[in-house]
Amino acid sequence: MKKKFVTLLVVGLTGLLFLAVGALSAADQPNDVLIKGKDYKKDKKGPVEFTHEKHSKDYKVACTDCHHDYKDGKNVWKEGKPVEKCKACHNPKKKEGKVMKLQNAYHRNCKNCHKALAKEGKKTGPYKKCTKCHQKKKK
Repeated sequence: MKKKFVTLLVVGLTGLLFLAVGALSAADQPNDVLIKGKDYKKDKKGPVEFTHEKHSKDYKVACTDCHHDYKDGKNVWKEGKPVEKCKACHNPKKKEGKVMKLQNAYHRNCKNCHKALAKEGKKTGPYKKCTKCHQKKKK
């Protein structure tokens, strides 16, 4: 009986440890991100505000829908792994091989997701008008 209790206690504590590590990893990421185009070749529009919490909790978007690390055509990035800045792989000024420019990567990811949700009749963010996402550009 005592052995079962100890086993259950160890399993329970291990589970709590994994939950705590996951919560701490998620807390490392900022909730609000301001995506600026200051590194683009041409920055015609203002920045875009992105909220992690709204997308992950309210809209149930998986972290791997945006964050990725492709190996042999598969996304091997897992939640809890370090998140690199998008421009670490996506050059803001030019396409490099199969990796698209940063601005195109943002547009493709965000607009295509919003468009797909709209097509399914689900609540979504804007994707047709630039000013619905982009703030006014400061001069």
